[in-house]
Amino acid sequence: QVQLVESGGGLVQPGGSLRLSCAASGSIFSINVMGWYRQAPGRQRELVATETSAGTTNYADSVKGRFTISIDNAKNTVYLQMNSLKPEDTAVYYCCAQIKPKAWLRRDDYWGQGTQVTVSS
Repeated sequence: QVQLVESGGGLVQPGGSLRLSCAASGSIFSINVMGWYRQAPGRQRELVATETSAGTTNYADSVKGRFTISIDNAKNTVYLQMNSLKPEDTAVYYCCAQIKPKAWLRRDDYWGQGTQVTVSS
């Protein structure tokens, strides 16, 4: 059983910063990609940032230059440093990881429960 547990959300003023964390635990043979998605009320879930096990990163245009994704491979943990936050960044942020639980099993996508980020004065 694989679990992703997020932390670090909250309320912050425009221009402020937050750091999200997501730790993967359980049966993990390998992790191919870890990343963050977000979903605002009335909108579809959208990609925020991803990073592969090789260190290749991908960011949504709306967060480039403000958000930074990083992975601690030893801890199976992905972080999202969010700076210069804007009200439009308000959403539930979900962690996602593409994990191979056992060597003989296929990779699957696993999701965290989500953490609320609210940017408001």
